[in-house]
Amino acid sequence: MDFLRITSLIFICGVLLNFPAKVTAGDIVHDDDLAPKRPGCENDFVLVKVQTWINGEEDAEFVGVGARFGTTIVSKEKNAQQTPLTLSDPRDCCKPPRKKLSGEVVMVDRGHCKFTTKANNAEAAGASAILIVNNQKELYKMVCDPGETDLDIHIPAVMLPQDAGITLNRMLLNGSSVTVQLYSPKRPVVDIAEVFLWLMAVGTILCGSYWSAWSAREAAIEQDKLLKDASEKELPNFGTADSSTVMNINMISAVLFVVVASCFLILLYKLMRFTWFFEILVVLFCIGGVEGLQTCLVALLARWFKRTGELYIKVPIFGAVSYLTLAVSPFCITFAVVWAVYRNSSFGWIGQDLLGIALIITVLQIVRIPNLKVGSVLLGCAFIYDIFWVFASQSLFHESVMIVVARGDKSGEDGIPMLLKIPRLFDPWGGYSIIGFGDILLPGLLVAFSLRYDWLAKKNLRAGYFLWAMIAYGLGLLITYVALNLMDGHGQPALLYIVPFTLGTFLMLGRKRGDLKILWTKGEPERVCPHVCLESIEESNREG
Repeated sequence: MDFLRITSLIFICGVLLNFPAKVTAGDIVHDDDLAPKRPGCENDFVLVKVQTWINGEEDAEFVGVGARFGTTIVSKEKNAQQTPLTLSDPRDCCKPPRKKLSGEVVMVDRGHCKFTTKANNAEAAGASAILIVNNQKELYKMVCDPGETDLDIHIPAVMLPQDAGITLNRMLLNGSSVTVQLYSPKRPVVDIAEVFLWLMAVGTILCGSYWSAWSAREAAIEQDKLLKDASEKELPNFGTADSSTVMNINMISAVLFVVVASCFLILLYKLMRFTWFFEILVVLFCIGGVEGLQTCLVALLARWFKRTGELYIKVPIFGAVSYLTLAVSPFCITFAVVWAVYRNSSFGWIGQDLLGIALIITVLQIVRIPNLKVGSVLLGCAFIYDIFWVFASQSLFHESVMIVVARGDKSGEDGIPMLLKIPRLFDPWGGYSIIGFGDILLPGLLVAFSLRYDWLAKKNLRAGYFLWAMIAYGLGLLITYVALNLMDGHGQPALLYIVPFTLGTFLMLGRKRGDLKILWTKGEPERVCPHVCLESIEESNREG
């Protein structure tokens, strides 16, 4: 199945490593340096839930955004009052309403005057709150104009998207009794989804590292057996162990990663709003997921059905394929197709995570870092790449390119498929906690390298490097979650925290133990060739 493997590797190098740090499904608190705070106009831009009742029966819930001015929205649903909703007359509320209000929430159209003018007129007429309907589907941040002084507003102001306004307007014109409840619940400090996501990331690296180290040790043992065979007239030319199924990263590819990944990220940013392009991403993810899931299942089943795993059949284009591969392929393809069809359902995240984990584990087994020098260059470039596209890109594109792409903001979909995600079960706003493949795969390559070195050097868990690299990764990812919560849910570049922890720990331990030179250049311990040992023994016996 070399064709599928090569396809998935190209896909991984070009796509999977482009995605960011841990990012929540949607920030409920926003800040904006272009709209500075000042007295009377200093509220945070918070998302607001607008629950509706039609003729006494609970109906749709809409989401709006609070204004810089006015009173703040209550955070608890039990403290929010159900208040009748009415239309403004005139509709834009640029002039005082023709009739007095008695505590109703007034809904007005955007346009023709300042937001603060609308709010002041609504408050003077006796409204308890004002809903301003945008003239577009998106939400808009309501700010105060420079030099405004009439900011003593004591009612909350919320903007609704155009489709929500059309729905409510239709209900009111039909003569229905509409009441609304406005509140802005806070996210929990820690959601159980973040705990499970942390366990998934750490567990994926753990499985991938052990598989990679096991394969390397098996290849080394097989090589030793062949070298010990004194009856061989001509020894085979050995390069990298198991080189037919392993791809070592070199210095050039490590440096080019930043350039290629950046170009592909910009391509995604510009084209992901097109349905056809997003569908191409889904197809590519399915191809990689099928290859990953198939490889993992075949490796597991081969342990139980050894004889079947050694039987091969020639298949056109694909060459020699094992019977186990033929047996599991239909299941893997069906699984990926079913996920693609139902990916936007409430359970779609389960299939996405299974395909993603299998793919990452497979890549960690196939793609390898040959030494610490290449690993340092790769992670160093990824460190700069992640920080630039999460933070610095805002100055060029007026938004974080990495976060926009990861969340699929311009695609109309619930995020791109190249992420691990878990629904936020105890979050009143719902959504998902997510982590990019690159934040698992790139550090995972270094962690897998550490375990391969430990096993070849015959180091125990405490004296080796794997345990400490694994702990460093877990701590780095944990710090990412802490930073995420301290930043009110704003997306964070996970490699900003993971790379210093993981790579720094490795470098310091290597220097302290005196292994840094070998780790940096060769990447594997010195090994005495078995046939040399045999020759020495035979020579000693002759002399004796």
